[in-house]
Amino acid sequence: MKKSLLLLFAIICISIFGQEKKFSTTEFRVTGLVKKELVISLHDIEKYPAQNIKDLTITNHLGDARYTAKNLKGILLKDLLKDLQINEDSPKKLSEFYFVFTAIDNYKVVFSWNEIFNSSTGDNIYVITKKDGTKIKDMDDRILIVTTSDFKTGRRHIKALSKIEVKRAQ
Repeated sequence: MKKSLLLLFAIICISIFGQEKKFSTTEFRVTGLVKKELVISLHDIEKYPAQNIKDLTITNHLGDARYTAKNLKGILLKDLLKDLQINEDSPKKLSEFYFVFTAIDNYKVVFSWNEIFNSSTGDNIYVITKKDGTKIKDMDDRILIVTTSDFKTGRRHIKALSKIEVKRAQ
């Protein structure tokens, strides 16, 4: 009897603690070396016209396929950040800045200012507004950032973005 109860307890614990936690956010903050912090909410994101994005295979660090995100729509991140003013008066020095994207689970990804605003990479960094027919407000992994031009797409696949911190290389 004790063994049966112990086994039942173990099975219940495994099922409770073994489940993948789902995290989502409803806004993200842009902080750091900026003249004015930005808060971008789902409501703000939904104001922008979304573009269709081709199906995207999400890969791990080895390039192995994890899953394919289908029926994607999104907004270019650089469009959302168009009003961002960095604490630097010389445009020449913007190349010294980088952005640390942090998810709610503390996963971090880095983009340079040039990647976002001065290269074709910036034309491929999206805030996903619809995935597999699900709108952003109903997505489990909102606010989701993908970079469609990356070779290993999972490396900068950011679920539940909570903040972007603007920093300067020393």
